[in-house]
Amino acid sequence: MTNSFHLGRGLDAKTVQPVGWEAHEEAIRAMRRSYAEIPVQQRIRLGKTTSNVFRARTTSTATLDVSGLRGVIAVDPVERTADVQGMCTYEDLVDATLPFGLSPTVVPQLKTITLGGAVTGMGVESTSFCQGLPHEAVEELDILTGTGDILTCSAHHNVDLFRSFPNSYGSLGYALRLKIHLVPVSPVVELRHVRCHSSDEAANLLESIATTKSYQGLDVEFLDGVAFSPTEIYLSLGRGIPDGPPLSDYTRQRIYYRSLQHSTGILRDYLSIRDYFWRWDPDWFWCSRAFGVQHPRIRKLWPRDLLRSNIYWKLIDWDRKYNIADRLEARAGRPARERVVQDIEVTCDRLPEFLKWFFQASDIQPVWLCPIQLRDGVDDLIAQGTLTKESPHPWPLYPLDSRSLWVNVGFWSSVPVNLLGDNTAPGAFNRLIEHKVKDLGGHKSLYSESFYSESEFKELYGGDIPEKLKSIYDPQGRFPRLYEKTVGGS
Repeated sequence: MTNSFHLGRGLDAKTVQPVGWEAHEEAIRAMRRSYAEIPVQQRIRLGKTTSNVFRARTTSTATLDVSGLRGVIAVDPVERTADVQGMCTYEDLVDATLPFGLSPTVVPQLKTITLGGAVTGMGVESTSFCQGLPHEAVEELDILTGTGDILTCSAHHNVDLFRSFPNSYGSLGYALRLKIHLVPVSPVVELRHVRCHSSDEAANLLESIATTKSYQGLDVEFLDGVAFSPTEIYLSLGRGIPDGPPLSDYTRQRIYYRSLQHSTGILRDYLSIRDYFWRWDPDWFWCSRAFGVQHPRIRKLWPRDLLRSNIYWKLIDWDRKYNIADRLEARAGRPARERVVQDIEVTCDRLPEFLKWFFQASDIQPVWLCPIQLRDGVDDLIAQGTLTKESPHPWPLYPLDSRSLWVNVGFWSSVPVNLLGDNTAPGAFNRLIEHKVKDLGGHKSLYSESFYSESEFKELYGGDIPEKLKSIYDPQGRFPRLYEKTVGGS
């Protein structure tokens, strides 16, 4: 692998200095000027350079200048908090907090996911079984609403907006500043990859570890898994340690997800805490194989600095523009492909049924498994607010039952467009997944393509609450409605 020159951000840690409050206030003033210049009749979109959204979107020239809102404002190592601008990437946030031995409670898998995006969308990772979701570490946040007002929201102020901002995807406003709770982390993560031979075995073990936070007498701080088939599933258990044996490096020739595979028992591995956080990014989980990057010869020539998920995203964007993949399929005499890029959640007891169905219904493999337990104390939000007080869930727009252990199942691939027949509607397999997940009492994240009817969507994602809040915080419709944004592609 060539590394004789550096391209872009690269892979290694950078020194990230907090920008400070004065710079933040200047960025807010610049954003306000940009907002004032956008005609009232035009929809507003963030002028940001990164995206991890996998759905078609209508274009708009009315972009809001948020170029000054990409940094960490301040880190308080004593209080274990950080004030962060909404467009700050987790890559920069981690590099700003690790020197203090601290990190966000949940660090989503890809480096260019922004804190604001993870909070208004949905982010999960291997600490979610004990730390919940990224928005559950938010102590307060400043939100730009459709009226042009900036509202500070918390569990005690503007509670309706605070509870409904997660999973609103910019339909109610944009996060400009977030004050988040940080947690201490150790320099090294010891991993134990446990082989399971059935989905029932894996689900039972997930439930046990998530409940006890331990396995075979050792603490478990990180927990996720990969299913290659119904009979080849690995759960990865991590704990922080001060130091360890020589550390593995998956930013060169070796590929992380392949390192999990073994025939039986437990396989140990050791990573620096930073490399652990970004273990999935160099190969975009396993999606780099679509670009040939996992082929040994290509990998030797591929610039190390370009082993990044955002680079693969750019390749996907080119494919969308020029229809490259479908043209290649046609030249080979094969049907076009239906993109299947989804994260769904089902309760742990329904996981075996979903996995068995999914592996029978398609040849997509592997899939990611990430257990989620809402954070302790979030039920205190229930019955709070005015418009949200009737919701039995702390976060009404993504109503996960706080008493249940959920498992996120992530799969990012494609199937032939005629998988279910020659005359099926566009998105047929994705629609089938939506129906199966609904039948199992689950949900799916809305960052990718969705095909729900408005009535189905309303049933699953907050009922009347999104529209009621819209009438208060965005009465002129400066931002798209949630259904428009996530299903209609606005």
